Amino acid sequence: MANRHLARTIAMQTLFCWDFNGQKDKLEDLVKESFQQFAPEFDDHGFVNDLVKGVVANLPAIDNYIVKYATEWPLDQITPVDRNILRIGTYELVFDQNIPAKVAINEAIEVAKSFGGDASGRFVNGVLGAVFKEIPPKDIDKQPKGQPETAEAMPAE
Repeated sequence: MANRHLARTIAMQTLFCWDFNGQKDKLEDLVKESFQQFAPEFDDHGFVNDLVKGVVANLPAIDNYIVKYATEWPLDQITPVDRNILRIGTYELVFDQNIPAKVAINEAIEVAKSFGGDASGRFVNGVLGAVFKEIPPKDIDKQPKGQPETAEAMPAE
């Protein structure tokens, strides 16, 4: 599992516990517990801490995006797993200027497929896709005209 994917998984597990327990637990303690339980050898604690702190610092705005685009589901009726995956994905889409939008959406979908229910991947994709359409493009997502997005798109020599 790639480091950033594992970091997002640990952040989701931390936020899940925090949310499930009524947002009363100390986040620092929950992050430490998540690392001990799920990835004791993992070395990218900074990315996890940035995700968790970023989500919590922007929680009202993030939740507003989710409520706006998950129209059939009141926030408290979205499963805690899906809700916190959406929070991380929305945070990365809207507030983190260093994560490409496609990466944020794809990572959220993959975490949802691994930890959510049968329809979680599609649900997360739908909500984050709608958020993506509303936000202005990030500089990191802009490619110069005529430039391929990835190395795979480059013609063979």
